[in-house]
Amino acid sequence: MTLTVRGLVAHDDLEVRAVAGTSGLDNPIRWAHVTELADPVRWLRGGELVLTVGLGLGATPAEQRAYVARLSAAGCAGLGVAVDTWLSELPPAVPEAAGACELPLLVVEGSTPFIAIVEAVADHYAAERVEAQRQVLAAQDAMARAALRSGPAGVLGELATATGGQALLLDRNGMTASTAPAGEPAWHAAARSALVLDGSRPRGMTVLADGAASVLLQSLGASGTTLGWLGLRCASPVSTHTRMLANHAASLLAVDLLHSRDARRALHHQRAPLLRALIEGSTATEELTTRLLPLPVGPLEVAYYPGDDPARLLDAAADALPDVLGDTTGTERVAMCALGAGLVVVLPDTSGTGPRVGERLLGVLSAAAGAERSAGACGARGPSGIREAVARARHAATTGRGYRNTDDADSWSVLRGAIDPAAEREFTRSVLGALQEHDTRNGADLVHTLRHYLDNGAGIEATARDLGVHRNTLRTRLRTAERVMGRSLDSPRHRLELALAMELSPDPDHTGEDLE
Repeated sequence: MTLTVRGLVAHDDLEVRAVAGTSGLDNPIRWAHVTELADPVRWLRGGELVLTVGLGLGATPAEQRAYVARLSAAGCAGLGVAVDTWLSELPPAVPEAAGACELPLLVVEGSTPFIAIVEAVADHYAAERVEAQRQVLAAQDAMARAALRSGPAGVLGELATATGGQALLLDRNGMTASTAPAGEPAWHAAARSALVLDGSRPRGMTVLADGAASVLLQSLGASGTTLGWLGLRCASPVSTHTRMLANHAASLLAVDLLHSRDARRALHHQRAPLLRALIEGSTATEELTTRLLPLPVGPLEVAYYPGDDPARLLDAAADALPDVLGDTTGTERVAMCALGAGLVVVLPDTSGTGPRVGERLLGVLSAAAGAERSAGACGARGPSGIREAVARARHAATTGRGYRNTDDADSWSVLRGAIDPAAEREFTRSVLGALQEHDTRNGADLVHTLRHYLDNGAGIEATARDLGVHRNTLRTRLRTAERVMGRSLDSPRHRLELALAMELSPDPDHTGEDLE
């Protein structure tokens, strides 16, 4: 609590009396300073109680009024004058000027020395600092006990109580993990946006302005690894003790996150041989492994992530699971193991309720690696289907970048993925080559016409309307196309070959419905 002039006057051990400027008795006293200079302003910083025996007050009323006015303009808390030392009584101009300036004027009486007043001010602030330090230590102890008792939520609650503020814990992706008190005030969004707007997410402590308050944003984790962020909204300016409490809370939260991360990694490394045995073992070992290995409740999504360092990829996937699943108990039933040059992860199938977990996990792994990764996935009804699902997922992962789930692929996509690129070019050239050469040489549009013809189920009337031409004109074009190709459009096989070739060689100007 700040010491005021009123509080000093009420001090039991001091004989100090206010005689003028009483409207300013609530002025805070920063320090008490003894001076006999006629103009001490240049040696003052504001907030001082100036103490004098009167040597510098001046000899005339004008000088005395000017002296008081200078102290008031300098922001002094008050003026204390000792009588019966140099002055037998206060000059009338001094209390008159003090009242006009609303500067408290104190008379120091009896045997009270100036040093006693200075010591009273110093002792007050020393006691205040000791009390603040005691409160910090008590709050730190409370946070440590809360960390053991109730984890991050308890730490946030004690931090908010000790600072009179609001606390927020963000995960590695900037999403809310816990708050104290509960709720989603506007400053949460401002804290999250600061992580992205800076371009590179900050390490250490960042202070953001939030109206009359401040928001402290502290990164959590060991050097080079950010596990989350602590946000604290508190009064401005931020005190040293508030920073100390925020740093202590950040340390406790980081230890909890590091322990949780390391324990999660160790758990998945321990279970990896069981999943590998399930994938590579016999039917006999499958029954035993299934009993020993916790798995998500079916149906399952079996994903395969290629990588040069599968063990490191397993750690990254284990770190990402809480963010991807948003459920601690759910992460405990996910199984993963290194297999070949990649990682197998058995996840719950969420395709019926939202984006697939395997695709979300791929996004987190790609962001962590700073490069696009690939993944293949396949559904399985239960443990007995994992072995086959792994084989299909591994094949899907080799077909290109991004996430590819065999359950999402239609027949055209499966067929296209199975065709060798060189064979694809040779096939389309053999079917469409003559038509394309004819169109280029004669400025015709037979390929485009045939696309619409096939899109409309080989119907003359519908195709003519679609192209905006007469049906006889369309028939002439089709006969020309048959002559150029050397193929009959009445043959289902020829139409199938033509449709496949056009699917493999799409027309960017075609506005009909794609076959895929």
